[in-house]
Formats: sequence, C-alpha cells, structure tokens
Amino acid sequence: MRRGRLSLAGQAFVLQLVVLAMMIGMGTALAVLDARHDNDVATELQVRDVAITVANAPSTLAAVHSQYPTALLQPTTERIRTETSMDFIVVMAPNRTRYTHTNPDMIGKAFGGNIDRALAGETFTETFTGTLGPSIRAVTPVFDSGRVVALVSAGVTRARIGSQVASQVPLILAVSSAGLVLAALSSFVISRRLRRQTHGLAPDELRALYEHHDAVLHSVHEGLVVFGPNPGPAEVVNDQARALLDLPDGPITRADLPPSMRRMAPGVVRDETHVTTDRVLLVNQDLVRFEGKPIGTVLTVRDQTELRDVLGELDSVRKFAESLRAQAHESANKLHTVVTMVELGKPEEAVAFATAELQLSQVLIDRLLATVGDAALAALLLGKVDQAAERGVSLSISDDTVLDSTAPLTAQETVTLVGNLVDNAIDAAANTREKRVEVSVNHCDDHLRVRVADSGPGMSADLFARAAERGYTTKTDHAGLGLALVHRLVGRHCGIITTTPAPDSAVVVEIPLRENP
Repeated sequence: MRRGRLSLAGQAFVLQLVVLAMMIGMGTALAVLDARHDNDVATELQVRDVAITVANAPSTLAAVHSQYPTALLQPTTERIRTETSMDFIVVMAPNRTRYTHTNPDMIGKAFGGNIDRALAGETFTETFTGTLGPSIRAVTPVFDSGRVVALVSAGVTRARIGSQVASQVPLILAVSSAGLVLAALSSFVISRRLRRQTHGLAPDELRALYEHHDAVLHSVHEGLVVFGPNPGPAEVVNDQARALLDLPDGPITRADLPPSMRRMAPGVVRDETHVTTDRVLLVNQDLVRFEGKPIGTVLTVRDQTELRDVLGELDSVRKFAESLRAQAHESANKLHTVVTMVELGKPEEAVAFATAELQLSQVLIDRLLATVGDAALAALLLGKVDQAAERGVSLSISDDTVLDSTAPLTAQETVTLVGNLVDNAIDAAANTREKRVEVSVNHCDDHLRVRVADSGPGMSADLFARAAERGYTTKTDHAGLGLALVHRLVGRHCGIITTTPAPDSAVVVEIPLRENP
C-alpha cells in the first residue's frame, strides 16, 4: 500500500529540477558578470583609442598654441564625443585647467583625477568618480617636440556601461529560461522512463523488494537460473542451482550448463529429466514476458536423485512381484495339468512332467546360489529369466558368471546397473527373430565386469553417447533413463562402458575394484 511517498522517479525529477535551476541560475549570474567585464574591457580600449586619436590630431596641437583654445577645441571634441558615444572628452593644460568639457560650466576649472603618469608621457586608464559620476577614463599626453604641452581625457560613465549590460540581460534571461525549460522537459522524460522501469516504487520499497527477492532466491530449495533476452551471462543464479549443476563462482553462461541442458529447445520445457555425473535432475523452462515482450528465460531445476533411486528399488520390487505372479500362474497351470493327468490314470507321466520342470528350475537356482555370492543379484537374475520368458525371450546366464560379491558396488547399485541393462536387452530382443539375451557378471583381473548381449540391432556410437547424457531413448513408450542412470553410476565409480553393434550387440561395463583400507 502506497503511503503518499514520492516514487524514485519523482524524487529524481525534483532533484534534477533543483540542481538544474541552481546551475542555470549560477550560469545566468556568471553570464551577466562576464558581460559586464567584457563591456569594461571594451570601454577601456574605446576611451583609450579616442583619447589618443584626439591627442594626436594636428588641430589639437594647433588649438592648444592658439590664443583661444576653447573656441577651437570645444566644437570638435563635442562632435567626436557624440559620434563615439563618449560621456566626456576633456582637453586640459598641464596645470589641470580644462579647455573643453561636456558641461560648459566646468571649462576653466581644474580637472579632477590622476594625471601624473600622463605628464610623464604615459597613456593610462582608470576608474574615477568625477563631476559626471563614476566613470572609466583614459588620460594621454599631447606632445610638441617631445614636450608635454597638454593632456586629453576621454571617458564613459558607469551609468552608461550599466545600461549597456542591462540591455543584454533580457537575452541572457531568455536563453537561460529556454535552457531551464528544455532541461525540465528532458528531466520529465527521464523520470517517466525511470517510473516505468521501477513501476513507480519508492526507494525504500525498491530496497525492500530487492532484499526479499535476494532472500527468496537463496532460500528456495530448487535451482533457479534466469537468462535475459540477449545472449550472455545469466542474470540470476541462486545457490541451489550452483550446487545441483556444479557451477563455478562468477558469471554463468549456457556453455557452463551440463551438456544436455545446453541443447535444450528454446521454448517451454516441462518436467524434462537430465542426468549428470552425480545427479538426476528434473528441469522446467519457461519464457517470461512483460507487456507482451520477452524479457528472459527461467530454468528451474529439482534434484530427483534420491527419488529415482527409490523408484528404481520400487521398480525392482514390482518386477519381482510380477515375476512371482507369473510363476504362481505358471505353477497353477502345471499343477492343474498334473492333477488332470492323475485323474486320467496316468500317474507315472504326471510325476515325470512335474519332476522335469522342477529339475530345470532347481538347476538354475542351485547354480546361481553357488556361483553368485550376492543374494540380491541372484534374485534379480532369476526374476529376469521369468520376466524374459513371459515376453518370449530366452535369457541365459553365462557359465563364467562367478563372483563372491559385487564389490565395489552396493546391492542397490548392482540392481540398478544389471537390471537396467537386462531390461534394455529384453526390450531390444523381443522384436527380433532369435529373441535371446545373455548375461555375464564376474571379476576379471582387477575389475568387476558386467556384459549383457542380445539379438537386437544394437546402438550406434552417437546414439549411445546421447543416451549417456540424459533420458534419451529410441522407444516411444519408455522414460529412457536406464542407460543414463547406468552411465551416471559407472562414472561415479570411475568405470568404463562400451557397446558393440549387431550382429553381436552387447554392452560391457568394467568398474575397477577398490582395496579395503
């Protein structure tokens, strides 16, 4: 709720107006002072030139030596004074007696002011208060054969100079006012743009919004990466995103994301699973728009590693249950057959039928329990045999499947590794004519070696690499995470995984053994 406070744009506008008004006011005052200074300088040059011109005129020297200097000089100096806009031109004797003056009553009286420097032969200017008031005047000597025989003083009063400056003030004020209006308009335009960008919020509201925004970004348990509309570093990367995606400190670009996320479609993405070396991630991508314009892309990342592990265990249990159901159904059929054969009076054939089926199952169970020291792996393989049989696929356990334990893998990791490889093999073989799968698990030299072969066409190196990045699959009805999870597990144990295409399609995993400390 707004409480009558000025927005950031409003405060900026007022501050700009105050600063601009002060600067333009100072500029106006400086312009007036500069105009006055320029007029003073120009006046000093003008009065100096007029005084020298009058002093150097031959008629001035002739008039000074005549019997009546005033009669000759007064008309001439008054004409020159009028033409040159001087306030006075005074020709005087060396003893200060005036020959001419603007006010005829002053003629014959002593000249006020400094004349010593002029008597010494120097031309100078000064500001002095005389009979006409404060003025800028120049005093220069009149020479005759190197001797000073008279002095000439020309001057302009301060009142005239002030009126000249005053005539320039309206223009200065007009220019200053125009500048202030233009500055105010530009400040208004800037404040409107700033208001749109800040949504009219006050500074404390912006600060609170930033603090809340920053706190939320760093406290949410989902990874968040926000890219702007143009290529470049991400504008927002929270702590959880750096942890989940293993991102370095500093600016982040799309090139720093995991390989599969770099090639994501630019549009909206919903619940897409990506597998990194350490994690299974659920990624969503949204395009953010404001007022109809795209302003960025938001990536949200959730960690589903533990959930996928639990789902893997549940999937294994489900498959075990399905296998038991299939066995129960098959056993019921066989029991019904045996009972019927007895009822038909063929007990010997019934015993032979039941014993043969039991012997085949028991042989496989006995061999696995004797050669495979891990109960979970033995149970998984037995379950997969029945599961494959339901789909018409022959799954065999190779004779070299011998191992005391599945170290360095845990029972859960073993089920994930072997179970996913066998499931993919059964899916591939189910659509072939031979319909066969062969599994081999053993310790070879210093590695745990798992080999699953099938009669399917296999995968090219490119497809196999793509399957390693995330949940890629060539099957339309499958999540496609099996091989990605296998690659993640193998990578975590510093192992290697290879594949060979048809006619001998197989996936081989080798994981180095770790010595116990």
